[in-house]
Amino acid sequence: MSSSVLLMSMSLDGFIAGPNDVPGNPGGDDFMRLHKWYEGPDGEFGRPDGPAGEIVDELNATGAVLVGRRTAEQVDYYGGDHHGTPLFVFSRTPDQAAAAKYPAVTFESDIAIAMAQAKAAAGDKDVLVHGAYTAQRALEAGVLDELQIDQVPVLFGQGRRLFDVLPNRIELDVVRVIDTPAATHLRYRVRR
Repeated sequence: MSSSVLLMSMSLDGFIAGPNDVPGNPGGDDFMRLHKWYEGPDGEFGRPDGPAGEIVDELNATGAVLVGRRTAEQVDYYGGDHHGTPLFVFSRTPDQAAAAKYPAVTFESDIAIAMAQAKAAAGDKDVLVHGAYTAQRALEAGVLDELQIDQVPVLFGQGRRLFDVLPNRIELDVVRVIDTPAATHLRYRVRR
């Protein structure tokens, strides 16, 4: 059965983007610091060696992607293709130009419907979830199953937080902890 899994790199103080996170500067200032753990043995962005590489393999094995419109816009809807999987964009107002440019991208304004569509498309594979707002709404609606938080040993001090606003407390169960010099990779299951 498919699970929905948020994958997010985050600073120790809870930031997923640096200051000045605007369309011309996606992720904000020093955003790539949160993703240095993705560096391969040659220092290039890709698949790291060791246990962190397994997390990248899991990301690439997902069967669909659910992303918020803001995140999708910042990366130009992944060019209409996020590792060859169907792409679902959670948005109250679909981007008509993007819909025309990327016909394989599905827009949906209801988070529960968007997740159901993504899970159906993913089959027995997981759904990769991106975007802070989308994660918050999915948690609120009870349709986010797991969180893969890659906690990076840095304090940003400012920027965009992952969990700024939640409607209530949400209990989590620890599924896995992988500690590497570049990040501590924490996998949680949402307790129902």
